[in-house]
Amino acid sequence: MKINTLNINGNGKSLELSEKIFSASINKKLMSHILYSLNGNAKLRLAKTKQKNEIKGSTSKIYAQKGTGNARHASRKAPLFVGGGIAHGPKGGGNYKVRKLNKREKKLSVVSILSKRMKDKNLFVFDDFEKKISKTKEFFNILKKFEIKNGLIVVDTKSKENIEKASKNIPNIKIIMPEGLNLYQILKYEKIIFTTSSVKNVERIYINE
Repeated sequence: MKINTLNINGNGKSLELSEKIFSASINKKLMSHILYSLNGNAKLRLAKTKQKNEIKGSTSKIYAQKGTGNARHASRKAPLFVGGGIAHGPKGGGNYKVRKLNKREKKLSVVSILSKRMKDKNLFVFDDFEKKISKTKEFFNILKKFEIKNGLIVVDTKSKENIEKASKNIPNIKIIMPEGLNLYQILKYEKIIFTTSSVKNVERIYINE
């Protein structure tokens, strides 16, 4: 598929993009699963309940095993009793189960969201930023010219050096490298912008998926 790149001087070029990455089928169920897992793994797990072995108190058996007509019990520290340990409760951050994510599924979720952004016309490709932009106002005006108020900018190494400083104080704008691209990052922003070199790097990373 072909698109026209954007240029700060208004003279864009025609660029060939892989349909495997930017015009693939959109798997909403997979994206939902990956997003749920990413959010779950990012949460701080601070809740902690005491297990049976952490309750202070006597460990003696409360009455004889047999002959009382009552159910069999050990100590009052059992989860069955008020003030006893909690069965299957949260055990704190270090012991919390982390949701495992399949590498291929993570890549396919990124392909799905990139295809959706392209379909919704919220994906753009800029020519590489060859010249250094030092002023925040100058870079802000470039984004304003193309009506980019909320965007994730995926850059190559050279472009990052040239625009990173100017972009730092602009709200709702974030710059990342292709290797840091994930579903959560893309969904946080309304538009996604690539440089010509970075979009080719993304294709090299995801083309086999």
